[in-house]
Amino acid sequence: MMSNKMSSNYSSLSSPKAKGPAPFLAKTYALLEEGEEEESGEEGCSRRRKKIVSWNDEGTGFVVWSPAEFSDLTLPRYFKHNNFSSFIRQLNTYGFKKTSSRRWEFKHEKFQRGYKQMLMEITRKKSEPSVFPAFLKASSSSDDHQDHHHHHHHQIMNDGSSAVDEESTNVHRQTLIEENQNLRREKVELQTQIAQFKDLQIKLLDCIAQHTGTSDHKETRLC
Repeated sequence: MMSNKMSSNYSSLSSPKAKGPAPFLAKTYALLEEGEEEESGEEGCSRRRKKIVSWNDEGTGFVVWSPAEFSDLTLPRYFKHNNFSSFIRQLNTYGFKKTSSRRWEFKHEKFQRGYKQMLMEITRKKSEPSVFPAFLKASSSSDDHQDHHHHHHHQIMNDGSSAVDEESTNVHRQTLIEENQNLRREKVELQTQIAQFKDLQIKLLDCIAQHTGTSDHKETRLC
């Protein structure tokens, strides 16, 4: 009886489920939960802050609404850096997918609102040789070609670094494009407001001129 208890305790301790989720996943989940709490606390307020990052409506993924503010304000608090591209690369290593071409929305079947326990089931993706060109695959030659294998390994590592750099560049370019579009929209809105203010200014000046002219006319008649 005692041995059964000891074995069950040992199995529970040695089980992978006894371990917590990866720190990156736990922090990402925590920042989303914090955003939910802040949003619920502001429901009674007439003025609500602009969303930076949040769960999607279904709770099956999350959306980074403002990559610039997310990089400047949120990332340093949780990850001690402000690199949005690095954050996306981390998501990719855990199997997250970008599911929308119009916004920065990411999903993983095990990453859902209200199911924090499933984070422990998310693991890093293992790199597969098939992602590299065929001519970089490992050679099937004998032990006499070990030097060739060593050189071949360096080729694969260099190609992998290039692929990561290219992915980072593409993500950064997409971020800049979206920020540029946002700035263009804000510029149009500001120009519209300026035009409205100028029109109001002209009307006010006309009104003052008419009032001043009427007053001068009355003074002249009194004299």
